[in-house]
Amino acid sequence: MIKVCVFDAYGTLFDVSAAARKAATEPNFSKLKDVWPKVANDWRLKQLQYTWLRAITKNHCDFWQVTQDGLDFALENSGLNGDDALRQRLLDLYWELEAYGEVPQMLSALKTAGTQTAILSNGSPDMLDGAVESANLSDLLDAVISVEDVGVFKPDASVYQLVCDWFDCKPENVLFVSSNGWDVAGASGFGFQTTWVNRAGEPVDRLPHGPKFVLSDLTDIPKIFGTLS
Repeated sequence: MIKVCVFDAYGTLFDVSAAARKAATEPNFSKLKDVWPKVANDWRLKQLQYTWLRAITKNHCDFWQVTQDGLDFALENSGLNGDDALRQRLLDLYWELEAYGEVPQMLSALKTAGTQTAILSNGSPDMLDGAVESANLSDLLDAVISVEDVGVFKPDASVYQLVCDWFDCKPENVLFVSSNGWDVAGASGFGFQTTWVNRAGEPVDRLPHGPKFVLSDLTDIPKIFGTLS
């Protein structure tokens, strides 16, 4: 029986491209207009790669440092390094990432049905608190859980165990939702029921464990939860 619905944060609930996209519309940063998709993609890719490498090499730092390092790579890769004002603006906007349009209604439907909800994220506690508050999601979540409690990034098994410890449940009692195929694979291998939010229509990752469900957005999560609970 599923007891709790747990979401990854960045890329799942919050649009990680929003910072670069918004900055590109501002007159002071018009140089981003034609390259913001590349900057956003490089930023996200390096952010993730650095978490994996730090987890493997046991060289942990908080997610804010990884986020800054990823941005520095992305800016240099587009010939925008050295623009301190642009760098700072992008970092400021990252604290105010937009939630995807369907998120508030989806979470509200879960809460109306009496479902426990949570975030499990690589994000540091202050980053997650800022994003949740900015998106007005605080009242729709029972817990916001950060990897900082164990000092290692996903997909280390100790991160997923945090959910079981928090809600006093077994892995099979959890529906875990992420837009990251590697995160879904890690969570599935741990024993969670999983849903992959495949917004880009990509192939399933060639990994030992795959998603139980695949959706194009988060709208139908309450329906899936209802079939499992």
